[in-house]
Amino acid sequence: MSLADLLAIMRRRWYFVVPLTLLSLLAGGYLYRTIPVSYESQSSVTLIDSTATAELAPTFGNPLSNAGGSLVVTADVLIRTLQSSDAAKELRSRGVTDQYTVAFAANADGPLLTLGVTGTDRANVLRETTTLTEFAGEQLTALQSAAKVPAVYAVQSAPVVLPQTPAPQSKSRYQGIAAVVIVGLVAAFLLSILAEGVAVVRRRGRALAGYVPRRHRARPPERPRGLLVRRLDATTILTGYLVLAVFVPSNLTLPALGGVGTPANVFALLGLLWYLATWLGGRIVPARGTRLPRVAMCVLAAAVLLSYLAAATRGSTHAETLGADRGLIALLVWVALVVLASAGIQERSRLETLMRRLVVLGTVVALLGYYDFFAATNIADSISIPGLQSSSAGSGAMDRGSFTRPRSTTAHPLEFGGMLALLVPFAVHQAFDPVRRHAGALRRWAPVAIMAGALPLTVSRTSIIGAFIAILVLVPRWKPQRRWAAIGLILGSVAGFKVIIPGLIGTITNLFASFLSDSDSSTQARTVKYGAIVPYLEEHPWFGRGFGTFTPDLYFFTDNEYMLVLAEMGVLGLIALLVLIVTGVHTGGAIRRLARTESDRELGQAFLASALVALVISATFDALSFPMYAGMFFLLLGAGGSYLGFVRREAAAAATIAVPAPRTAPEARLPHLAESR
Repeated sequence: MSLADLLAIMRRRWYFVVPLTLLSLLAGGYLYRTIPVSYESQSSVTLIDSTATAELAPTFGNPLSNAGGSLVVTADVLIRTLQSSDAAKELRSRGVTDQYTVAFAANADGPLLTLGVTGTDRANVLRETTTLTEFAGEQLTALQSAAKVPAVYAVQSAPVVLPQTPAPQSKSRYQGIAAVVIVGLVAAFLLSILAEGVAVVRRRGRALAGYVPRRHRARPPERPRGLLVRRLDATTILTGYLVLAVFVPSNLTLPALGGVGTPANVFALLGLLWYLATWLGGRIVPARGTRLPRVAMCVLAAAVLLSYLAAATRGSTHAETLGADRGLIALLVWVALVVLASAGIQERSRLETLMRRLVVLGTVVALLGYYDFFAATNIADSISIPGLQSSSAGSGAMDRGSFTRPRSTTAHPLEFGGMLALLVPFAVHQAFDPVRRHAGALRRWAPVAIMAGALPLTVSRTSIIGAFIAILVLVPRWKPQRRWAAIGLILGSVAGFKVIIPGLIGTITNLFASFLSDSDSSTQARTVKYGAIVPYLEEHPWFGRGFGTFTPDLYFFTDNEYMLVLAEMGVLGLIALLVLIVTGVHTGGAIRRLARTESDRELGQAFLASALVALVISATFDALSFPMYAGMFFLLLGAGGSYLGFVRREAAAAATIAVPAPRTAPEARLPHLAESR
């Protein structure tokens, strides 16, 4: 279905489009007139050690000099106390009736708290913020008094930023108005498509009955070629998604959608609407044998929705509610990628085209990473696009040892390395594919060398582990000649890195050595967080706190996707995630078993390697929190399901041809019976 077809449907079904559009605009105008402007005031409080501790060197009696990370646990206890129902009742009795928030300050390593109040009365908001700030100090004193802490060892609170003049917050107001207008337009679109689908079914029924409408009797004139009438398919839409994901940095998002509002994600949602319109209009049928990835996505969607309901019933804060809403948007994006890749691609050649484009764009990301590494900069921080804003503060160049860790257009070096580790197996398959031998050795092997060579540049264990898993899965399945050549090439590449970039291999080796000896501060910080997850899991063991609510600005980084899922979606969410990854593993293995050619068998092994890489490295960073990595993972999951469908249909067709048709038994000769008289 082309854009011209969609516009024609909207024009024919104007009786849906016009009324719903007018109603949504009127509703938006009504909300603009009736929703008051909200104001927000904030203050900051830090915790300082006792006077007895502050007198020791090197603070020399200055308490603010000893406001270190050792009080983070105390700050967490204070935050939980202020968020409790008893504290809320006490604050209401003191006049704090508006919504308030208490959380760790953004990008703060120490016990620095941010207190905020949001309301519609500016003067009242400022007064309530002052009350909340004073109440925080009182609660800290009360907690220590209840524990009978000697005064000389008591932790104190000190205001760092006094309650600020309330500033107007128009963002939520405009978000509500935009949401009403968008819902009205989407409803008009879907109703129009549904009505068109019903009409198509009726016309088909009449045609089967022998009735041919007058307008269908004559051959319609051929449409002129152009952009609007060019046929769209899932490969084209997914290519647009990949281009936006690669060339627009992950931290640039639409202001109203937060971290999930990247242009690529918005484009994927539009692609999902296109698929629904095409499917309801009878123009496309989901490919046979591709249901497994979509079933796995249904399991994940059920877990996300259950956690969303759990978050709604436990009285979440405003920030957690926004995080849960963003989680639902992210889920829709992932569903769109899986559905478009698995059910929308109808021709194998178009799927192969998509995989080639995926490898090419991954090579572009790797090349930008080389620039970051050797120029000691972050190219993403220098890109600014009108209408988009950064969802995170610019972190500048990240260093480890004496090397700059590249991140290209991704959000973090871990995302950069993890995404390339997913794509390297497919680059290797395309390099060996006999169908592409006409492309030349340089064109086939350059993506492999560029992406694989960029993995060590991230100076992270995640990238090396991902590369090791890919090698462990791919190389043993090759023939001995290719296998030993690959091992020699890998060893030669390591030696080449030692010569070209002195110290890089030694730095990576030291990372693993410190990890094995349990002397790495990064590893120790992560293992400490694992224990910190337990209290949240005990509160909501089955459904979690809500998908998307365990954000670093409210809690802390988990650096482990499985731990994050346990906190947000509970045990059921962890099972759903494992089902999803195991589906990818099963898909790769099934493609390899059913394949009829060596190229298809190696492609199945590439899908298997990519899924196993995702299974392992998800334990090293919060993988699905990064939009580009998550998009590539779900796109590959859907593409694997699509390939499995093609391989199944080809195997079934070959089996049908191989089995000869049963011969008809010769007709038995019956004896001639004379008619008796």
